[in-house]
Amino acid sequence: MKRFALSALSLALAACFAHAAPAAKSANAATSASRPVLASGIATQYIDPAVRPQNDFFAHLNGKWLQTVEIPADQASWGSFDQLYEDSLTQLRGIIEKVAAKGGAGGTDEQRIGDFYASFMDEPRLEQLGIAPLKGELERIAALKDKSELPALLAHLGKIGVNVPFDFGIHQDNKDSTKYVADIGQGGLAMPDRDYYLKDDDAKLADAKAKYEQHVERTLALAGNGRAVFDARSIVGFETEIAKIQWTKVELRDPIKAYNKVNLADLDKLAPGYGWKSWLDAAGLSGKTTYVIVGQPSYLKAFVELSNKTSLDTWKAYLSMHLVDAYAGYLSKAYVDERFGFYGKTLSGTPELEPRWKRGVGAVERAQGEALGKLYVAEYFPPERKARMEALVKNLLAAYKQSIDKLDWMSPATRKEAQAKLAKFTPKIGYPNKWKDYSKLVVKREDLVGNVMRARVVAADREIDKLGKPIDRDEWGMTPQTVNAYYNPEMNEIVFPAAILQPPFFDANADDAVNYGGIGAVIGHEISHGFDDQGAQYDGNGNLRDWWSKADHKNFKAKTAMLVNQYNAFEPLPGYHVNGELTLGENIADNSGLAIATKAYKISLKGKKAPVIDGYTGEQRLYMGWAQVWRAKMREQQTIAQIKADPHSPDAFRANGTLRNQPGFYEAFGVKPGDKMYLAPKERVIIW
Repeated sequence: MKRFALSALSLALAACFAHAAPAAKSANAATSASRPVLASGIATQYIDPAVRPQNDFFAHLNGKWLQTVEIPADQASWGSFDQLYEDSLTQLRGIIEKVAAKGGAGGTDEQRIGDFYASFMDEPRLEQLGIAPLKGELERIAALKDKSELPALLAHLGKIGVNVPFDFGIHQDNKDSTKYVADIGQGGLAMPDRDYYLKDDDAKLADAKAKYEQHVERTLALAGNGRAVFDARSIVGFETEIAKIQWTKVELRDPIKAYNKVNLADLDKLAPGYGWKSWLDAAGLSGKTTYVIVGQPSYLKAFVELSNKTSLDTWKAYLSMHLVDAYAGYLSKAYVDERFGFYGKTLSGTPELEPRWKRGVGAVERAQGEALGKLYVAEYFPPERKARMEALVKNLLAAYKQSIDKLDWMSPATRKEAQAKLAKFTPKIGYPNKWKDYSKLVVKREDLVGNVMRARVVAADREIDKLGKPIDRDEWGMTPQTVNAYYNPEMNEIVFPAAILQPPFFDANADDAVNYGGIGAVIGHEISHGFDDQGAQYDGNGNLRDWWSKADHKNFKAKTAMLVNQYNAFEPLPGYHVNGELTLGENIADNSGLAIATKAYKISLKGKKAPVIDGYTGEQRLYMGWAQVWRAKMREQQTIAQIKADPHSPDAFRANGTLRNQPGFYEAFGVKPGDKMYLAPKERVIIW
């Protein structure tokens, strides 16, 4: 069972960033008896004077870093987010090892954390066990005698984290945000996007598909399949047929099209010929709800037809492969290496596997994220960070409030609705008010696969148990140690975990300008998701409702069409252009977030002139703060995967693409016609 992703600024995936060394305190900073000398927060040592800021601001600000820093061998990309993630892993490792050394009474968070990590780190035992921990599940798949048994098995496998052709998640009903609902969505592909299966005219994608078939063959052979060559061909053929009937990533962005309310009794009418009662019973939905939301009805109908004409032998091979793939990282070295060889080396271009301790910390976090987060916050999140963030959020919301009333493209009635929605925004900063309960999770020191499986079942049961209960408005969709942020349209909330509240996003020792360009723009980004092409379809209560006039829709569409065209023109790799439609929501949020952060910074000055630090004005440092956040390098294979599957533009284009639309940037750096960063005023997309 999967929990469907929130509309989020997925920084860890979409943007991978560089570590910015702390800047020295400047003698130019404003001083007073009550205020310490503050640094600029800008990593000026990375500036490349050979590149004019008016031609390529990203390369100007980050040039020396880009020229000298190598992506670590165990990473697909490297940048600020990656560095913060690495730092957090080290901190979490210290916490885990301390807990493990202390020991703990059975059934406590400390015992579960320590024993889970110990089970992962016990390599000799995993080598001894081989495929044995999955024997029961493999036998269950092999025992299939008829396709009528498939629905219950698919529901079970989904619950233990196996990638199956369709699954469900629990969230708020998009048209009645006071209720939880199960939402059925497409799945079942091992590669990042359907294009990897269907674009045979793309040499790189075709090569990845061929190597995927080899990976499937080797994985099946490791698991004891005597007909691995034949079954690998059948599995890839089956997934290719699944890819043909799936919706594209762009189609999946439409929340109206994806809202299809179906009574449980009517599932057989929508997709006849499938054992829906069996699936509902095994999934745990029977008796919990009377309806589901089907995200892609045409896919579900076509999938049932495909399933009915696919042989039982192909089904068994496909499910066995996906089971082993889902747990390969928790088995012996041969399975770990095989999985990394494809997903790490082939798809991401990463030369080396991460050290075992890093993978162990990640495993503990996936299983017991908030239990670990509670310990992380106690040790690494000082209260003053939360207080300063609250002030930043307050100024950003004030800037949005002022901006809404001045929008020339939004009608008075719609502006009134927008203000009502803004007034209902809920900011969440640092960590949740209440923590998840892991008391039902049984962790055994000698049973890694069992620990992972039980953790996934506990998480799935926790989600299903929400059905029929009041909405938990204290719940978080990310752990405090996650280097990320998100906006949830159903809750109308913006969430900023503790781990992102560090340089280069937030620097407590720096002047406000760089912080408004960093975390301020991130805050603005997340708020603007409430008003982007997807979020604007939800009202302040989190319900899908059209509160815009026809003229507003027309004006907004004209602006966003220009943004689509701008980003479509960007070409990170020869022959691979940014998908302006797929990335539209995030590009709107980037552009809007920086625009609002600039206004909020001016509000924070309270009429005073900003200090000049390191020779740069306040506005210059704000835009530099924005561009250094996106300092990153990415391997070619990972770049292709991002272009195909990720709703965020690659880093350099998030930096430069956004700046080209900011009028203040032109003034701050003297950008003129003929400069490569220049867009004529009529070509600039100004939404906020």
